[in-house]
Amino acid sequence: MTLEVRDAVVRYGAITALHGISFEVRDGEIVTLLGANGAGKTTTLRMLSGLHGVSGGQILFEGQDVTKTPAHVFTTLGIGHVPEGRRIFSQMTVEENLEMGAFARKGSTTDDLERMYETFPILKERRKQLGGNLSGGEQQMLAIGRALMGHPRLLLLDEPSMGLAPMVVETIFRIIGEIREAGTTILLVEQNAAQALRLADRGYVLENGRIVLSDAADLLLTDPRVRAVYLGEGAES
Repeated sequence: MTLEVRDAVVRYGAITALHGISFEVRDGEIVTLLGANGAGKTTTLRMLSGLHGVSGGQILFEGQDVTKTPAHVFTTLGIGHVPEGRRIFSQMTVEENLEMGAFARKGSTTDDLERMYETFPILKERRKQLGGNLSGGEQQMLAIGRALMGHPRLLLLDEPSMGLAPMVVETIFRIIGEIREAGTTILLVEQNAAQALRLADRGYVLENGRIVLSDAADLLLTDPRVRAVYLGEGAES
């Protein structure tokens, strides 16, 4: 098992953002978290990368209790995080951004850079350009590539299609599938529920900080409740 979350509670002051959620991500899976804005999806990923503390419950990564692990240690454990909004270093070049993803590792990054340039050929063309001068799609590829430079065994992806043109979204989702095929387990937060469920193995639906539904992705894709709320289709009451 790659990840187990058991009864996790997260609070922002007096506000409870996650009400004892439990879920798992098995080795080699793509698991997607669905939910409206404010449901707790981004909070869940921030919790899993140590960016927000846990008020209760337990987080296990590959059987190890990482509940109280500081954020700067998570990368060394094998967890990569591509945050919402990409958060690249706009005043650094593409290559410098990628090298930052390997900051916790020792040794040469040459082979890893070449691997990223094979995965994202446009980044090789842009390698000397500042990150802030890239298009939205190129910045998203850079953010994913930067996370992969850390050799994660679990990759957390937060809204990778946000603000991108449909053709670029297709490319991003194809690359996500290729990353899984190469052996990386993925936890995906995505507003585009249809795309996410077509790519994922399983999914969980979050509402107001609680998991209200979970199933195989293909079954969620045909579930009337999911289709009505997240795919914009009518459903019988």
